[in-house]
Amino acid sequence: MHDEAIASSCTGGRIFPAQPRCARNYVFELEKSGGRVPERFGCRLVLVPAHRSSDALALIGWSAEAPLPLLCALLRSWEDRFGAQVVAAFGSELHVSVARPLVEAGHASLLALEHVLSTADNIVDDPPTPFPEYATDLVGRTSWSFWWD
Repeated sequence: MHDEAIASSCTGGRIFPAQPRCARNYVFELEKSGGRVPERFGCRLVLVPAHRSSDALALIGWSAEAPLPLLCALLRSWEDRFGAQVVAAFGSELHVSVARPLVEAGHASLLALEHVLSTADNIVDDPPTPFPEYATDLVGRTSWSFWWD
């Protein structure tokens, strides 16, 4: 019953199934601290009532320099194909967890081109490595990061 009350207060009265355990623990810590974010947390956790993580950025009105409709479409495609989930968005940074990473090097260039479509500065304007190496590095990678200046 306690979890339902927390879920209800976090979602405007709507109950969503299966509140994640880590989120439940965080809410408990938040309650114990009197509503202050504990010092050991460098950022705040936000539960977004979205059916898919790819919809979360649009629902919260994330305002990085990213082209939001295009980025959300890319995220939805990556969610379907790779099990990609938005795990953090703060400032102009976006971090994605990848449940089913790319396994075939032959598809790496296509995925790398999709990353270029995101217009992220770390890929388009300030690439960490040359494009062929960036593409190759995507094989087996379980997290992707993007940022916009």
